Amino acid sequence: MTLSVAIDQDTREGTRTGTEQSASSLTAPDIPWNLVIWNDPVNLMSYVSYVFQSYFGYPESKANKLMMEVHKKGRSIVAHGSKEQVEQHAVAMHGFGLWATVEKASGGSGKGKGNTGNSGSGKGNRG
Repeated sequence: MTLSVAIDQDTREGTRTGTEQSASSLTAPDIPWNLVIWNDPVNLMSYVSYVFQSYFGYPESKANKLMMEVHKKGRSIVAHGSKEQVEQHAVAMHGFGLWATVEKASGGSGKGKGNTGNSGSGKGNRG
């Protein structure tokens, strides 16, 4: 036995729209996230600056500024972006032996204290 159902254009359009709306409500907008580097008693300041220069491609002056913020304030936001991107940076920083965490950016702008506005896309080149 075969059952046939006639669906008009309005019904199909409403179903498609309803599906798109429910799918879009399940996926949150791209919330900015911060990469935080924490001060530690192990790494030399020159090494931390070197990591910022070699991984993120920051100029020496910016790398030194961020490193001094880590040293004096105990932490610095060195990059921001999507959660996945920032998590990849955190893993890379762990590979360099730095203490790094990921946090939601406050205010939704992706710019936090200590952030200089660079997305910190990172080259990922090590050594």
